[in-house]
Amino acid sequence: MIESVKGVGSLFSTNVLSGVTTETSNPVSASAAAVQGTGTQMSFAQVMGDMATDMVDRLKLSETKSFEAIQGKASTREVVDAVMNAEQTLQTAIAIRDKVVTAYLEIARMQI
Repeated sequence: MIESVKGVGSLFSTNVLSGVTTETSNPVSASAAAVQGTGTQMSFAQVMGDMATDMVDRLKLSETKSFEAIQGKASTREVVDAVMNAEQTLQTAIAIRDKVVTAYLEIARMQI
């Protein structure tokens, strides 16, 4: 999910940091690599959609691991990792939602 956020620079119409290159030792996801490598721009809706899809996938994985543990196919460690990962993802989504709502309310309060 964090790799999706790295594409936020492409959301702006003018790329102020076009001369700045960022190098990381961590592998990036295919979508983020495609955005950085080809120069195509992602919209805000696409970034948010990718993050939502990633969140749903992590929650489904957690649920699947829980069912596998009940059936005796998964270890407790795998279930705990999946559930904690899903919890962190959900908390991130809630924080982003709160920021978006706060920004909307601030815009709505502006005088015209």
